[in-house]
Amino acid sequence: MKKSTKEIINEINTFRDEEKAVFLPRFFKTGKGEYGEGDQFIGVVIPNLRIVAKKYADSDFDTFRELLASPVHEYRMTALLALTYYYAKHKDNTSREICVNFYLSQVDAINNWDLVDLSCYKILGHWLFNKDKQILYDWARENHLWKQRIAMISCMHFVKQGEFKDALAIADILQHHPHDLIHKAVGWILREIGKEDEQVLTDYLIPRYKQMPRTMLRYAIERFEEEKRKAFLNSMIADSTIL
Repeated sequence: MKKSTKEIINEINTFRDEEKAVFLPRFFKTGKGEYGEGDQFIGVVIPNLRIVAKKYADSDFDTFRELLASPVHEYRMTALLALTYYYAKHKDNTSREICVNFYLSQVDAINNWDLVDLSCYKILGHWLFNKDKQILYDWARENHLWKQRIAMISCMHFVKQGEFKDALAIADILQHHPHDLIHKAVGWILREIGKEDEQVLTDYLIPRYKQMPRTMLRYAIERFEEEKRKAFLNSMIADSTIL
């Protein structure tokens, strides 16, 4: 079903919650100098945005572009969720390539961690699975917080397919990144690797864990048994005994 941008916005607005509109700007760090500076919220939660996004997933790309140009976070999120549904629905490579190229063209609008996390691996990660992944390596090295997070989180799709090489390589590139949001992203993907194969994660951590940011390590080892987790955190035993 196709609707104008205004009609989609009006439908999103029916779910507004004034209490959440006050809370969300603090949660997503929109203050001066914070990572989400300038982002605006109207207080609509993800389940309700999904209702709208699913309904209008076949809107044209001009409509998605207009939503993504909005300073309102929930409008941009609705467009990104709709793109994930569009991508999943259209199985042919031509439609998917158009969707991916549009997604890449709108990267400047994908400028908060939830916008990244709920879209990139379902679109970009899925598309790149059996293709050249150089863009992820390039973005991981670029001085652009959201491109770097997209590079890491896009690897989620590879990990879920049991392929870890690119995720571990990109984790290495981002190992000493200064921002907490990248520490969490790397740790999250490492944890997902551990869910698939704990030994692969353990082998990766042994030569690295003492130099890792603590938040990254905590995320990575979250699912380890308590004794093993404490051994890593406290660095109290020899590396060889953690194996």
